Amino acid sequence: MEYIIILLLIINIILGIISLFKNINESNITERLGKLELSMTKEMGDFKNDLSRNLNKDFTSLNEQLERRLIAINEKVNERLDQNFEKTNKTFMNVIERLSKIDEAQKKIETLSSDIVSLQSILTDKKTRGIFGEVNLKHILTSVFGEKNDNIFKLQYTLSTGVIADSVVFAPEPLGTIAIDSKFPLEHYQLMVDKKLTQDMRDNYEKMFKQDMKKHIDAISSKYIIPGETADQAILFLPAEAIFAEINAYHQDIIDYAYKKRVWITSPTTLISTLTVIEMIIKNMERDKYTSIIHEELNKLGLEFARYKERWDKLARSIQTVNKDVENVSITTDKITKKFETINKVEVSKLIAEDIKELPNTSTED
Repeated sequence: MEYIIILLLIINIILGIISLFKNINESNITERLGKLELSMTKEMGDFKNDLSRNLNKDFTSLNEQLERRLIAINEKVNERLDQNFEKTNKTFMNVIERLSKIDEAQKKIETLSSDIVSLQSILTDKKTRGIFGEVNLKHILTSVFGEKNDNIFKLQYTLSTGVIADSVVFAPEPLGTIAIDSKFPLEHYQLMVDKKLTQDMRDNYEKMFKQDMKKHIDAISSKYIIPGETADQAILFLPAEAIFAEINAYHQDIIDYAYKKRVWITSPTTLISTLTVIEMIIKNMERDKYTSIIHEELNKLGLEFARYKERWDKLARSIQTVNKDVENVSITTDKITKKFETINKVEVSKLIAEDIKELPNTSTED
């Protein structure tokens, strides 16, 4: 805008000079040029002053706007920095918390590792393994049937032959008393699945493991299946799910051999399922037993009600007969009362007439 004003001013000056050359003579040229120079100098000075004032004013306004923008930007930056710092602080605290949890979990893992090592050392002893299996079996039985439920199961039950079973379950007929014995063939199983050994060694230990299982099956079949006392089948309880899975996945011959001997191989999971089914059967039988008792009592109540109805009908008929006799007696009483009233009034003729009128009916009423 300022440059356009300057350009217009210069054009006006040139036009003025041209006009001056046309209207004045040569004698006045020098004087006019001097005045024009002074005028131009004054106008240029005024223009410079105005331009300087405008530039200062614009610069001040621009500076104020720039300061406001910088202040707003600074506030935004500070706000973002505060937010980011807060988020970073939260993230840092979460990381510290997670690290503390990881450290705690690491300690628990170390403790668990030491417990597992100690458990492995304990399970190397056959007697300890036997106690472990019995305790596991007791826990399963009490979990399904409850504590001290002697009507359904017993621990360390002595049979008529003197043999003591780890536990027996008194299942309903036709099952009867089912003996459960815990077995834990661990040594040869661990060697059989040990990948560090050669295949020939593992095959040899596999044969030994199968022999161990068949010995346990034979012992349970011969000791805990007694005709007339127990069921015709018994349960072999394996406390380790891994051994049970190994047998069912890769050793069908052991399963078939157990079937022939009427011995069912179970793990903790499958034993819980089996006992739960037996529990449901017992509850249904108890419910059916009480249902039959209720039905029998209802039949008896029906017979008693039939007798009650017969006797009530008889009593109702007697009451109706007595009621009719009462009505007849009441009619006779009314007639006798009327006769006494007539006698009291000495209306003999009327009384004789009534007696004659009543003669045909006296025989029926009496």
